[in-house]
Amino acid sequence: MTETQDNLEVADDKPAPAIHVAPSPHLQDTSLTTRRMMIDVLIGLAPLMVAAVIVFRMAAVLQVAVCVFACMLTELVFTTMRRKPFSLADCSAIVTGIILAFSLPWNSPWHVTIIGAVTGIGLGKVIFGGLGFNIFNPAMVGRAFVMLAFSAALAAPAFVDNSVEHLTPIFKVFGVNADVITSATPMTAYKEQGMFTNWFRLFLGNTNGCIGETSALACILGGLYLCIRKVASWEIPVGSIIAVTIIAGIMAGVGKNVNIISQHLLGGAFLFGAFFIATDPVTSPLTAKGKFIFGLAFGALVMFIREYSGYPEGVMFSVLLVNGIAPLINRWTVPKPFGGPVPARK
Repeated sequence: MTETQDNLEVADDKPAPAIHVAPSPHLQDTSLTTRRMMIDVLIGLAPLMVAAVIVFRMAAVLQVAVCVFACMLTELVFTTMRRKPFSLADCSAIVTGIILAFSLPWNSPWHVTIIGAVTGIGLGKVIFGGLGFNIFNPAMVGRAFVMLAFSAALAAPAFVDNSVEHLTPIFKVFGVNADVITSATPMTAYKEQGMFTNWFRLFLGNTNGCIGETSALACILGGLYLCIRKVASWEIPVGSIIAVTIIAGIMAGVGKNVNIISQHLLGGAFLFGAFFIATDPVTSPLTAKGKFIFGLAFGALVMFIREYSGYPEGVMFSVLLVNGIAPLINRWTVPKPFGGPVPARK
């Protein structure tokens, strides 16, 4: 037996190398990890946190702290029950907790906040398999549950002369106070009384409402940062803004009141939802065309719910509805391969 034959026999005894075949592109940006994306989202949420602290002071801090802690603890418990590896390093539970807290009123009772966190993380995320497998936005799942189960507890109070009509015990202990002086949220006043809030107040955020929805300026600043960093796809907020502007413009023309446009664009949680919730890469479409259609559908649903339902705000339900049709939008917008479709085998 020759030396060459010996080498071949030895080589045949070794296990064959594993060859992984995957579709292009094969070059990836390894710096854009889940943790990096979540940190960018936290940076984008920073202007909203600053605005919330200015308006709601310590109440905003306490609400966010309770919600983030509950989300982290819930993920630990549920992943342990499913015998899955647990790690807070990706910061996804922290982001979910902050977004959920920002979608709640500043005086939400602590037990309602915790229930929302448990529902969002447990039933909206971990039960589907964890990060990347959830069908619906976890924060909105938790928000929807507590909204339907504790609607009276989530009604925003009226602030009068730096005092609050009612405070939950946790806020009384810390001596929480707030500066906003108003009788209702802008969207509630518009829905129930036909009153318009000054556009400049809506833009700056000197209004009552949920923690993260008061300042349109803060939402725009944070949202633009996410789009520039390519963490959020610009097609979604652009599509939703176009839809709301067109529908509100038609309504303004019919009612001959241009304030309708600024009320719907700057009021409520629309901008917060368009930049920070609807752009969730897990629950939104994959293609650029699909993302734009997704944004158009989101904006149209927000307007439909605001105008034709009993709710003054429509962001939460709109997000959940478009999350449900995201797979269908993906199917509609599959791009054609270069060179045309693959010919069928005869």
